[in-house]
Amino acid sequence: MENLREKLEYHQEKDYLVPNVAIKNNLGNYQLGKYGYLRLYYLKKNKKGYYTDLMLEGRLPKHIANIDKEANMQVKNIIKNLAKANNVDEMLKQNSPFEWVRLMNNFKNTAEEIVLKELIYN
Repeated sequence: MENLREKLEYHQEKDYLVPNVAIKNNLGNYQLGKYGYLRLYYLKKNKKGYYTDLMLEGRLPKHIANIDKEANMQVKNIIKNLAKANNVDEMLKQNSPFEWVRLMNNFKNTAEEIVLKELIYN
């Protein structure tokens, strides 16, 4: 940690020395989604030390993007698996569209609850 402190440059704000820290966006055109922003907010509010380490080492944008991608992929897979396990298919969609929507919304809520607990808020 001492090496990192020696490498940082500081500027004076009133009586305090503040480190010159900026986050480089090395993600290209990737747009953060819902889960990336939820993870970022969680880290800022509840894991301040880990958030600061990621930010100072320049790994924060990549970490947030990876969490966002993984969460989206897991939600899609869980929904697909739940639909398959409960025989929710195109036939049900044609015959009873409101029942199909109800079940798919239930599967989405279940999938998001799992992903939020296991991936975002840990």
